[in-house]
Amino acid sequence: MKRFATLAALCGTAALTMAIHTASANDLGTYGETFDIAETDLLAYFGARLQAAVKGGRVEALNRQFAATAQKHIEEPAPVSGLQTTETARTWLFDPSITAPEDLRDAKGTVFVHAGERINPLDRLPTYDRVMVFLDGRDPRQVRLALEKSKSLGAQRVILILTAGAPVKLMKSSRTGFYYDQQGLLTGRFGITHVPAVVERSGNRLKISEVLP
Repeated sequence: MKRFATLAALCGTAALTMAIHTASANDLGTYGETFDIAETDLLAYFGARLQAAVKGGRVEALNRQFAATAQKHIEEPAPVSGLQTTETARTWLFDPSITAPEDLRDAKGTVFVHAGERINPLDRLPTYDRVMVFLDGRDPRQVRLALEKSKSLGAQRVILILTAGAPVKLMKSSRTGFYYDQQGLLTGRFGITHVPAVVERSGNRLKISEVLP
């Protein structure tokens, strides 16, 4: 009777040892022994794979690829979807009031807003006068309008918020700080669908204006 063993790798994570006994042509049947499944230690396996990847230069290549992807995302984030350039100007008022989900306390533990109470932050910020300008940084007209607004009102008062474009490049070229409306959280909250748009205080409301570039 002849014996031979076959070693097979399963999904690159475990090794299965199988013993197959084959009878000769004159045997009346096939006889075999049962062996336990032996698995290679996963840490050792992946460690060996990692060492092989390092030696082959694949890890360095992946690191470069990851760094390039991250750098591209920082330099030019994904544009906020659904926004268009303003063709018809419009203005509306926005109520920033919120309902407190729980009691809010000051540093001494004194409750100043009770759970369920509806409050308007502007009522508690009488001197708030910041102006937000939303713009598509790929459009030179919108960039020019935003920078002019920042210059006329003062850079300390105006917040420039990109919905598309390259913030790092714009900051270098204009020497002005820019923010980015990640995932459209602010434009979605304010109901802005066109840019450029300006958000400024009007009493205890916010006046939102989608303006022509």
